[in-house]
Amino acid sequence: MQQSNFLLVHSFPSVEKVFESIHVDPEIGFHVSLVAIILLLFAFFAGHSFRKNKNIEPTGKLSFSFLTELSISGLESFNAGIINHPIAKRLFCFYAPLAGFILLSNLLGLIPGFEPPTQEFNMNFTLAICVFILTHIIGIRAHGFSYIKQFLGPVWWLAWLMFPIELVSHLVRPISLALRLLGNMRGDHMVASVFFGMFPLLLPLPFIGLGLFVAMLQTFVFLLLSLVYIQMALDGH
Repeated sequence: MQQSNFLLVHSFPSVEKVFESIHVDPEIGFHVSLVAIILLLFAFFAGHSFRKNKNIEPTGKLSFSFLTELSISGLESFNAGIINHPIAKRLFCFYAPLAGFILLSNLLGLIPGFEPPTQEFNMNFTLAICVFILTHIIGIRAHGFSYIKQFLGPVWWLAWLMFPIELVSHLVRPISLALRLLGNMRGDHMVASVFFGMFPLLLPLPFIGLGLFVAMLQTFVFLLLSLVYIQMALDGH
């Protein structure tokens, strides 16, 4: 798998040089770019019927548009069940692409010759930092200067103790999000790679099913924790 992946990436020398010029590993850059292109194509074709007819009504038939609408409705319902605030709908443009990127990155590791970008700590940490920054921006906009009360505890005379504890707990969040996703995806990809190398035909099929489950589960966990952090910021102290 590593050899085929190497040949695939290095078959595009111009693209490889672009990634090297910005100090990015060509293999990681190639896989991230591939996931981004798939997401853009999905968004273009999924929204075609809605752009063509804004008053389109669901037919109930199994089609690409129906599956897209079903997925979007499910994400919106999931978000509304966690974030009890008018800002929930405005956050869709953030968490929907985030969930799609993580899911596709995870699933990419199930294809022989490819590696999931989410098995790299730097990638996961970047996604987690985006969640971290957005969480505190929303908290500050919702509460203003009083948002700092979240770090001071329930009573003023314990503020000197609670502030460092809360500060560390908030700073650890992006690291824990990144490591959780990293550990699960790297472990799953290593297991699948070993069995594909030993038995390339039928035996790896159960591990593909397991990998599919892990990919979806880790996307769900990352999204769930991200939305919970945002709701905690909106709740106040």
